[in-house]
Amino acid sequence: MQKFDAIRPFYDSEINQAIKSVINHPMMKAMMGFTFPDTDDEVWKEQLRKTHSIRDFQCNFIYYTIQRVLEKSSEGLTTSGFEKLEKSEAYLFVSNHRDIVLDTTLLNVCLFEKGLVMTASAIGDNLVKKDFLNTLAKMNRNFLVQRGLTPREMLSSSKLLSEYIGHLIQHETRSVWIAQREGRTKDGDDATNPGVLKMLAMGSDEANLMDYFKKIKVVPISISYEYDPTDVLKIPQLMAESKNEIYIKEKNEDFMTLLSGILGQKKRIHIHVGDVLDKELDVIKSEFDNTNKQIQALAQEIDHSILKNYKLWPTNYIAYDIVTKTNQFAHLYTENEKSLFERRLEMRIDAENPVALQGILDMYANPVFNKLKYKDESES
Repeated sequence: MQKFDAIRPFYDSEINQAIKSVINHPMMKAMMGFTFPDTDDEVWKEQLRKTHSIRDFQCNFIYYTIQRVLEKSSEGLTTSGFEKLEKSEAYLFVSNHRDIVLDTTLLNVCLFEKGLVMTASAIGDNLVKKDFLNTLAKMNRNFLVQRGLTPREMLSSSKLLSEYIGHLIQHETRSVWIAQREGRTKDGDDATNPGVLKMLAMGSDEANLMDYFKKIKVVPISISYEYDPTDVLKIPQLMAESKNEIYIKEKNEDFMTLLSGILGQKKRIHIHVGDVLDKELDVIKSEFDNTNKQIQALAQEIDHSILKNYKLWPTNYIAYDIVTKTNQFAHLYTENEKSLFERRLEMRIDAENPVALQGILDMYANPVFNKLKYKDESES
């Protein structure tokens, strides 16, 4: 067994066999039926049987699946900042995290359309427990982040993961996507967990950590959805946390969230690519000798980029005005948009449950609070 076999996606040489193992699975039939509704099953099956690389699978199948998702459940995807990326360069994209599948696949659609290097993407192994999903994830160049480990196992798993990410970027010229924290942001308050950066740092082969982060080209990514199709599904966990209870997921909860994210209504979506962190790393290196302080400062730089460049929608401004009981941003949304938002809340949340209502409002309002915080800091 090779070093990274437990976590890596399929090699191209393994793709055809993997496809054949799932080609008759009901979920593959459902996915292809959704993607190519006017095509006979035998046509897409024949094309799949001729597929021998991850790139071919992504470009000839997954790309069109995502186009259908956008067509059916959104009002379009816009982008900014991609012109900063070089065509043949690999980057470490550190992103805020809203949706299990779409955050990464939408980024890869954009990278593909712009002729840039697509990513290998981190996914928690808890999300791909079903054999079909595990195979599909590995066919789509996802690598596994092992969850639920003991502290000793976690150390060795983090070391392996960090080495694999470094190997992908530096030796395979393969970009990598990783979330800024474990799990999706449930309350709309995006913040980089220094633990993620500490894990990445374990792969460093440089005397100074900032030189390593400069070498792997860290790029913060901000993704925002006008409506989060999984917003109401995040409420039980927020409610448990409000009571200081440990939240235990239902058996198929991750799978249902995954499906809701793909098929639920999102309205508009925006992805912004931040600057490649470079001079910022020089400043951190000159200001701090201590590794922990360097990592804290790097987390703040990533947060600054993600929050500053986060695209705010009318839903965010409406929620902010409701939470603050003001009309501060009333000029940025219409009465119709506000009544639609309020009607959606009424349909999805029990009005007798103030914690749930506050939770969903915070989810949409917090990005505005964060943007204002960074605006104030930059002006002071």
